[in-house]
Amino acid sequence: MSQAHATPPNTPPNDTPIDLRELSRQRRRWEDVSKSLGSTMVGAFHHLMLFVIGAATVWAAFDAVLEMINLGHSSVEDLLLLFIYLELGAMVGIYFQTNHMPVRFLIYVGITALTRHLIDLVNSKTDTTTILIWSGSVMVLALSVAVLRFASFNYPSDKRSAGRSDAD
Repeated sequence: MSQAHATPPNTPPNDTPIDLRELSRQRRRWEDVSKSLGSTMVGAFHHLMLFVIGAATVWAAFDAVLEMINLGHSSVEDLLLLFIYLELGAMVGIYFQTNHMPVRFLIYVGITALTRHLIDLVNSKTDTTTILIWSGSVMVLALSVAVLRFASFNYPSDKRSAGRSDAD
């Protein structure tokens, strides 16, 4: 009786060898494709949201201007609000051009917003301690801008921008 060589169950047939190097290459290729697709999708979302933020800023600024026109006058608070919109628009524009978020502009928005609130506190005859605390907050933010400007001028993150003061 001849002995037949039986293949154990759940094993691949011998005529189709598995090339582990080819599988590894395919896996790396799929990783590269998925990373590229993911980066493209994140970038598209980023730009879409920048357009949305920019459009909302323009809309809010026009709404504020129309309200001032309807009232027939503007206050210092209204003008400071327009400066806030200007800074937000500048931030979006700078991000589109440089792909960097200018932290200083966020601090400028904070200073302007605190100043608007401070004017309201003074007009409503709030106690002196509260006004001093809010004024101190403005001073801390102003000092933080000075520190950022000093640091970015003296220690630029990009060697090509040495001596430039507009880097953050």
